Parts: sequence; C-alpha cells; structure tokens
Amino acid sequence: MADQDQASFQHIEESLTCQCGCGLTVHSCNHLQCPSAIPLRQESRAHLDKGLGTQAILQHFSDKYGEKILSSPTTSGFNLAAWVVPFFALAVAAAILSVTLLRWQRRTAAAKPAPAGTAPPASAGKYEELLQKELDELDR
Repeated sequence: MADQDQASFQHIEESLTCQCGCGLTVHSCNHLQCPSAIPLRQESRAHLDKGLGTQAILQHFSDKYGEKILSSPTTSGFNLAAWVVPFFALAVAAAILSVTLLRWQRRTAAAKPAPAGTAPPASAGKYEELLQKELDELDR
C-alpha cells in the first residue's frame, strides 16, 4: 500500500506547477527551501494521509489556486482547444505541404525538355522548313 501512496504522491507532485517562478512541477523544483514546493508537498501528503484520492486533491488545489497550479490544462471547456488545436494545425499543415509538393512535382515533370533523339512536335516541322528555306537563300 505504501508503494501505491508513493506513486499517488509523485503523480500529484508532477501534476502541480511550482509557484516560486521556476516553471517546474512541484516534483521537479530544485530550489532548496522553496517557499512554494515545500508547503505544497506537505499539504499534498496531509490530504493523502486523510484518504483523499488523487483527483480530489488536484481539484482542491485547482479550487484554491486556480487552474494555473495544474501542470497541464484540463480537457474540458475552452481548455479542450489547447489539446485539439495543435494536432489540427499539424494535420492542416501536412495537407497543405503535400498538395504543394505534388503541384511542384507535376510542374517539374511538365517543364522537363524532351530527351535527345525524340521527334519534335508536329508544329515544329513547318518552322524547320521555313528556317531551311531562309538559310538556303542566305547562301546564294
């Protein structure tokens, strides 16, 4: 049971953001005598000892300090956008990139000159005849 309590305690510490300004979780805060992490750890431990569950403890801290205390946004309400929008934007960017690359590839294939030894288009024949006629006139 102690291992389960330790795992719950660590999960709570990792779910809370330290308020000392370090930007780390309570579990990762490396400030000695941190004025934020130490009281949060003590309060978390006290709630666990009272038998409160992990979600109840996190809800308590969220109610007390606001959602800024949580290390990741909740998956409800407007915060759902924080979870969905990055993946949606990545999918849209991948689609745009794919379409653009396909268009460039088609343009490049269409713009390539015909390989040597292939017959020129039929319309080139009349120009070749005209050119040959003018060259013959110059030689006279």
